[in-house]
Amino acid sequence: MLLKNIPIEEIHKTIITAIRAFFKQADAERAVIGLSGGIDSAVVMALAAEALGNRNVHGILMPSQFSTMHSITDAVSLAENLDSEYSVVPIESIFNRFIKELDPVFAGTEPDVTEENLQARIRGTILMAYSNKFRALLLNTSNKSELSTGYGTLYGDLCGALMVIADLYKVEVYELASYINRNRIIIPESTLTKAPSAELRTDQKDSDSLPEYHILDPVLYALHEEEKSEDEVAGIYGREITERIIRLKKGAAFKAHQLAPILKISEKPLAYKEKWFEI
Repeated sequence: MLLKNIPIEEIHKTIITAIRAFFKQADAERAVIGLSGGIDSAVVMALAAEALGNRNVHGILMPSQFSTMHSITDAVSLAENLDSEYSVVPIESIFNRFIKELDPVFAGTEPDVTEENLQARIRGTILMAYSNKFRALLLNTSNKSELSTGYGTLYGDLCGALMVIADLYKVEVYELASYINRNRIIIPESTLTKAPSAELRTDQKDSDSLPEYHILDPVLYALHEEEKSEDEVAGIYGREITERIIRLKKGAAFKAHQLAPILKISEKPLAYKEKWFEI
């Protein structure tokens, strides 16, 4: 289900062309991407490989004690399907060292989102270290649904030189993934069918924190692209879910000021105009 009246092949072409233009402008050839085994990083990796050449894109898998085996195998399968290089940098020991050093500061508290965000920030540091060492621009993998609702960690999974799919809602990312697989399997089928998860705690799913995407995305689209009022949206989708999503949007607004440039596809990307990248 595409929310925009833009053919999927046009969206695909726009992204490929824009990635090439962005790297040319930056006088860069190589990209690095954090691979999680999820749909977003898979789509960005596939797009980057097509835009820049498969050997100019490097994926880094950073499993923790919460990573599932299928996510690791999906990430490896994706890189192998693309014939792109990848590295594996486990973060469990790094995370445990952070927790040990922070123990005196955190004494008397229970684990919460702080520990989850710490994992994301460790991964962001590893990706930026590779970026610096090998002059490879980090491509961000956050989508518009997550950014609209604050489902991302500043200085962690929100870091990068360019936000490739930040103007696509999650349901559109799935559509684009299917298009990428139109001629052969690039993105593993299990990546397309499993429940989305950040895997920052045991058995975590995106739906623990957000409404299901097939519910969330139409409401976000009505509020943002169509500029419908709260009452109008509530009349269509219900008061409770509308108010919940609006609360998430308001709580996430400050993050938009700190995002990397967003690759513009629609007429209404989330960030300010000077934060867009378009061709």
